[in-house]
Amino acid sequence: MNNRIRGDLAEIAKVNRSKRIKLADGASVPRIGQGTWFIGENESRREEEVAALRLGVELGMDMIDTAEMYGDGRSERLVGEAIKGIRDEVFLVSKVYPHNAGNMRLARSCEESLNRLGTDHLDLYLLHWRGNIPLEETVEGMERLVEQGKIARWGVSNLDTGDMKELLRIAEGTHCVTNQVLYHLGSRGIEYDLLPWQKGHRMPVMAYSPLAQAGSLRKGLVENATVQEIARKHEVSPLQIMLAWTIRENDVVAIPKASSPDHVIENASAGLIQLTNEELWRLDDAFPMPSWKVPLDMI
Repeated sequence: MNNRIRGDLAEIAKVNRSKRIKLADGASVPRIGQGTWFIGENESRREEEVAALRLGVELGMDMIDTAEMYGDGRSERLVGEAIKGIRDEVFLVSKVYPHNAGNMRLARSCEESLNRLGTDHLDLYLLHWRGNIPLEETVEGMERLVEQGKIARWGVSNLDTGDMKELLRIAEGTHCVTNQVLYHLGSRGIEYDLLPWQKGHRMPVMAYSPLAQAGSLRKGLVENATVQEIARKHEVSPLQIMLAWTIRENDVVAIPKASSPDHVIENASAGLIQLTNEELWRLDDAFPMPSWKVPLDMI
């Protein structure tokens, strides 16, 4: 990795720690956190993945997002190993399956996640996506976990605007602090109504897969002439431009996955990139937001 991409690690950490976003309840989180989907599933990479997460925390990406679904708990176990000795430095997030989000199962799922993570509380617990259990029941269970000290706060994931409006009509639904959804340069549907609605409620979006899932879509984004030209101008990679674009305003938290130290440094360095208005206009032209309501993207 070239020196420009690596940058000065102390400066990277300083910038990432100074530029933070507040969730709806005022809790401070970094603009760039760390996702863990598919992490922990290959035992031969365990040591490298643990080192990557710990390095990310050192570089100011101190929010780690996981879920009971990821690798059937293997991701949570690896995260638990990574945060040993530094738990107080980490804003820890996990997610519950929709079918476990009712009163009978929510507490048990939370306890099992805590055991795998080796901690006594979560900083944020999310409903992974909406299922058949009434939102009222999930909210009641989340509030009970807050009262018990098992979680500090709660939120949701993969809920569209109509679902969010329904959630906030529930008395304690207003305690929701974030909504984690798919968002990247090639998936801008939330900009039509969900993102403005959450801005109006001072509820930041948490963007998963901000670099797009590996495959033809990411390849198209990375190879786009505009993205490549802007990357060359900044002497960084196209992926770093994509990540810098996602966090261009103070209402989106990005949680890219990085399973190697070099990839962690590349992600963390994106926090130093300042895209100009002209560059943002050019990216808008290359990847315009929809001018009508589209279904919420999910992977």
